[in-house]
Amino acid sequence: MVTPWCCPSSPTPGVAASPSPVAVGSAEASVAGDARDQPGDCEHDWEHDWEHDWAHGWAHEGRRHRGPVIELNALHKIYGHGDTEVRALDGVDLVVEHGDYVAIMGASGSGKSTLMNIIGCLDVGTSGRYLLDGIDVRRLDERRLSLVRNRKIGFIFQSFNLISRTTAQSNVELPLAYAGVKSAERAARAAAALERVGLAQRANHVPSELSGGQQQRVAVARAIVTEPVLLLADEPTGALDSHSTADVLALFDELAAGGRTVVVITHEDEVAHHAKRIIRMGDGRVLSDIRQVELHEPPPEVAGRAYRW
Repeated sequence: MVTPWCCPSSPTPGVAASPSPVAVGSAEASVAGDARDQPGDCEHDWEHDWEHDWAHGWAHEGRRHRGPVIELNALHKIYGHGDTEVRALDGVDLVVEHGDYVAIMGASGSGKSTLMNIIGCLDVGTSGRYLLDGIDVRRLDERRLSLVRNRKIGFIFQSFNLISRTTAQSNVELPLAYAGVKSAERAARAAAALERVGLAQRANHVPSELSGGQQQRVAVARAIVTEPVLLLADEPTGALDSHSTADVLALFDELAAGGRTVVVITHEDEVAHHAKRIIRMGDGRVLSDIRQVELHEPPPEVAGRAYRW
């Protein structure tokens, strides 16, 4: 199973029908696994490696990139051979610009989960090209893919993936710890992220003391705390009641209205209608790509809404 690990010891992306339940900076297995691989010095080594890699230009084109966040060209993903061959993705072309808010929809087997895995650098295509913020993902080894997942992408999954024994503040700080951020700055940035999602007063609560909607908002805070170029959400309201769903969707709308690039994988029309653009998948292909509002306009549900945060 592919896991978006935090440290450079990440396994090589492979075949995965769905993402691991372990999100970046969000699971006990991630902490334990990376601590075993790099005992006692994960932060220092990773920060040094990241700065060294940037300095030596492995992804220099992405550092000041002003083009699309996502560029997919003739992307294929094939499982099996001969009579058992399955084309999970069959020549997908897709461009997502900075500040767009995109919902990707499709039935089971449509290819949307495979597409999400590849966009999230949890898997790689069989052929074709994927540029993430100007970086050619196929050029990256497993360590650099781990770094990209931590620095470029904020993951939000259906099951929250919070560490049960730690507070909301500590959960949000965790990806910063793996990124080599010092403790004082971690605390300040995590507190600001929790304030951003309306949970400053719950910073010292553990997940069991939070509602489902509040837990998902903590997960959103954890996703945005590293200032990624892309927020990637997989069925983010699937485990929520209607009230919590409305709260989380309002938060996504607000983030998108503020210029965040958001891609949501969903099968729910209610969720998709909040996006600026709806892409429908079928048989591994893009069946339709409908823009509901222009790129630089607010999301459709934003006008006239009074946010509680």
